[in-house]
Amino acid sequence: MSTPKIKSAVEEMAQPYFDEHGFELVDVEYVKEGSNWFLRVFVDKDGGIDLDDCSMISEYLSQKLDENDPVSTAYFLEVSSPGAERPLKKAEDVTKAVGKNVFVTTYEPINGLKEFEGRLLSFEDGELTVQSGQKKHAIPYEKVAGARLAIIF
Repeated sequence: MSTPKIKSAVEEMAQPYFDEHGFELVDVEYVKEGSNWFLRVFVDKDGGIDLDDCSMISEYLSQKLDENDPVSTAYFLEVSSPGAERPLKKAEDVTKAVGKNVFVTTYEPINGLKEFEGRLLSFEDGELTVQSGQKKHAIPYEKVAGARLAIIF
């Protein structure tokens, strides 16, 4: 099964359980590192996720993965928090990040820049407004290559 199909199968298996228990599926990765394959599931919830949550989710997913067997090769299952610099994968994630510090990269330069770090002031009409120092940058969402929360000192 291809990586996108594996990710989709895991998302489909996990979502009902996550909805029932108040978890948010942030991302699923299926990657090869060295000779090993890793299936990584990043999860969050209001107030943050702890080790007990990760353990409970891991047990549930292990059982579902054994039953449905979407991955034909041996792999390691990892369940964790997305961390303090959580990726903003969906438009909904960007909306929730308004008012927070973000780091955004774009596919092509906007006013000569491809990286923007600062406070996300708004996300309206398909455009992010990021304030970095005294400058405000308008970034079309379709030009965003990646975005994450940022810890700025």
